[in-house]
Amino acid sequence: MAVKIIIKRKVIENKAEALLPLLKQLRNLAMNQEGYISGETLKRIDAPGENLVISTWQSLDAWRTWVLDPQRIELQNKVDELLGEKTNYELYEYS
Repeated sequence: MAVKIIIKRKVIENKAEALLPLLKQLRNLAMNQEGYISGETLKRIDAPGENLVISTWQSLDAWRTWVLDPQRIELQNKVDELLGEKTNYELYEYS
């Protein structure tokens, strides 16, 4: 069953430029993973700096495989370090 992964980030304005290449790399790597369906990134209109990523995967197992990918872990650690906090993931399934 397909799942949706929700990622919320607060990006301080002076960190946005350094963050963008890391997020692009993560997106490019994810797109090549087995089980990846789609992804979108949204910027909140009424709260500058708040971003939302929604990715869709064929299964929870496909997502978990991606989460454990060493390249993803390395990039994610850089993102977390830059933002000063761990990224939080919310996992949803269709009902």
